[in-house]
Amino acid sequence: MRQVLLIVDVQSTFSPSEKLVDGIRALSAYIPTVASVELHDESITPFQRQLGWHPARDDMALVEADKVFVKHGYGQTTETLDYLKGLGVERVLVCGLQTETCVLAAGFALFDAGLNPTLVTDLTLGSSLDRSGQLGIDLWRHHFGQLTTAAEVIAGLAR
Repeated sequence: MRQVLLIVDVQSTFSPSEKLVDGIRALSAYIPTVASVELHDESITPFQRQLGWHPARDDMALVEADKVFVKHGYGQTTETLDYLKGLGVERVLVCGLQTETCVLAAGFALFDAGLNPTLVTDLTLGSSLDRSGQLGIDLWRHHFGQLTTAAEVIAGLAR
């Protein structure tokens, strides 16, 4: 199965755990990898005005990827979606930070773009509201149905 890994916002701004970063690095060694990095530009997304905080203005992905896209808000950019569609993959594996917000937003964008989003449940963390990510996993299951783990992906590649 042709697939790609989309890493959502695994960057210093959001203080990911070493366990998460190491797990994503291990999986990314097996398949093509794309990452998004969320940067602040108040003229594009009013984080400071509406929420009283904002991501960094400058940051970088903590996991090496074949391609990194900058975004300014919760959703993925048109450029990212076009790039993923151009790869002709059968599914997009999604992992990263803020399971119930940015990761879920990536799922909606991928779904709407005609791609097959699949959440890698053991490589995602929720927001401060739910660090376990369970709320986001439950929402993902409800909206997209497709869940997997890193071990399942790697085992599938060995076949």
